Formats: sequence, structure tokens, C-alpha cells
Amino acid sequence: MIIDTHCHLYLPEFSNEIDLYINRAEENGIKKFYLPAINSETTQALLSLEEKHPDICVAMMGLHPCYVKSDYADELKKVEDLLNQRKFVAIGECGLDFYWDKTFIQEQYLALEQQINLALQYNLPIILHTRNATQETIDVIKKYKSSNLKGIFHCFGGTLEEAKQIIGLGFYLGIGGVVTYKNAGVDLVLKDIDLDNIVLETDAPYLSPVPNRGKTNEPANLKIIAEKIASIKNTTYDLVAEITSRNAERLFGK
Repeated sequence: MIIDTHCHLYLPEFSNEIDLYINRAEENGIKKFYLPAINSETTQALLSLEEKHPDICVAMMGLHPCYVKSDYADELKKVEDLLNQRKFVAIGECGLDFYWDKTFIQEQYLALEQQINLALQYNLPIILHTRNATQETIDVIKKYKSSNLKGIFHCFGGTLEEAKQIIGLGFYLGIGGVVTYKNAGVDLVLKDIDLDNIVLETDAPYLSPVPNRGKTNEPANLKIIAEKIASIKNTTYDLVAEITSRNAERLFGK
């Protein structure tokens, strides 16, 4: 049994056939789905899915960097209000994204810092999105090295040096479908990374692994990702499943 530490099962891509997708994932050995938040527009769908499947779907709360705009303070107020109302398993996904739009870079930094403070306040792990901003995000997290801040650098696709910095900060590398992409280089980095430092994720409906690249990603594809990692590490699928699931349970505590 394996754990998908990052999937957006509450998005419209799945809504009409959510039970089908969940059943197919369970048939492929996936036993739990951690659901990162995006913004206030998708919060109700997120919470409704968790309510429908409370034993296997677990909600996070946060503001995705691609949705950090001029109204980010209002969005973060909604995040904090929900954190005051009920328990969540993590803050996220949050972080820095300099790929799509650099209009609100300063606001992204401010939103990240505020969400780090929420993670520390509520003693929760933080799930970091770092597109075209891995080192920049690492540099922010370094400022909190003396705290108990922990979490995952989601969808890791950086260098070995960046991976070592992340691990040195006590964070996990979130490994998903990109590990199967021929020229991404994640496979080469993982050769020098211990399984104790990674967790598995799909980021469904995004980043489907080969041979399903270009199609809607789904949690059932986590099995492909685990098999690829087993091949890279010259070990068994069962060991990859066991260690990465234990890592996820240790981080989230649920």
C-alpha cells in the first residue's frame, strides 16, 4: 500500500466520476490521498470531498502561489479563519512560482512568509510549490532552520545540490511523474538520494507519468512512479512503498 501525498482530486476533472478514480487507485494499492488547497474558490470542493471520504481523503489549507494576487491578504485571512475553525493536516500548497507570471513576486514572498508563520503557529508541516524558484524557496526556508519547520518540496525537479540543501533543512522531496520524463534529470538525482528522504505524489490531474504523459493524471498512476523509483534505486517496489509511506505518516501524523 502506498500514499499519494499530493493530489487535487476535488477539481472538476474528477468530479463526475470521483468514485471510479478512487476505486481504481485503491485497486493499484494507493491507500490515502492528501489534498492540498489552491484558493478560496476551490475550498468548498476540497472540504466536501474530505467529508465524503474521511478515511482516505485528508485536507490541507493554504494559498497556491499562482493565485497570489493583489487580494492575497484577503485570501490568507480566509485560510486563517478556517485554521481557527477546524484541524488540517498541513499548510499548503504554498511557495513561489516564477514560471507563469512575475507580476506579484513580492506578494508571493509575503504570502509564503505568512504561511510559514501559520505552519509554525499551528505546528503543521508545510507543502511547498517551487516552479522556477527552487533555490529562492530554499533561501526563504533557511531563515527558519532553527525552528521546527518541516514539510515537503512538492514536485521536486531540481539539482542534486538543491536536493541536499532541502534534506539538510529537514524537508522531504516530493517525487511525482516528472521522474519518468526522459530529460528531466530527476532520475539521476535520485540515484544519490536515500529513500528515507522522499515521499510519493501524483499532483493529479497534472504531470501524468510516462507512458500516460499528456493525459489527465490520476492517483492510480502512483504505482508507475513507485515502480520507476524502484528501478532507479535497484530495489523492490514493496520497499519503496513501505519507506515512502512511513515517511508520509511520520510527517503528517495521520
